[in-house]
Amino acid sequence: MEQAIKGETMQKRDRADWNTYFMNIAREVASRATCDRKHVGAVIVRNRMILSTGYNGSIRGLPHCDEVGHQMENDHCVRTIHAEANALVQAARNGIKIDGTGIYITASPCYHCFKLLANAGIREVYYGEFYRDERITELASACGIKLTKLNVK
Repeated sequence: MEQAIKGETMQKRDRADWNTYFMNIAREVASRATCDRKHVGAVIVRNRMILSTGYNGSIRGLPHCDEVGHQMENDHCVRTIHAEANALVQAARNGIKIDGTGIYITASPCYHCFKLLANAGIREVYYGEFYRDERITELASACGIKLTKLNVK
């Protein structure tokens, strides 16, 4: 912190706590999403350092939902790769070890993505809004993964 100049008082500045900071970054990452049914962003973090990010979008090099429409099956768009899966893939492509990390996601992971996170070694999952699947709560408990809803504005 800066030294106060003689005769001036220091004003405390407002700083976001770490959870707010990383969730805000996840929201910004979500702005890159290409499936307009839901924009989701994910940020993988270790020791307050960002290791990887991901957002929901199509397979690399193929058309996105916002270009050609959705590919719907059972009320889900299957053209889209979920944000947390893309964050895992980005880490793998770059040789980044993510065992023992945390992830911040704007929406709670689906059941399948939660299983991927668990097997990748993610130990803490922080999410903004709850999205669809209650099974992740039981799975998190069984796997010893901390699952936390953040009420970040």
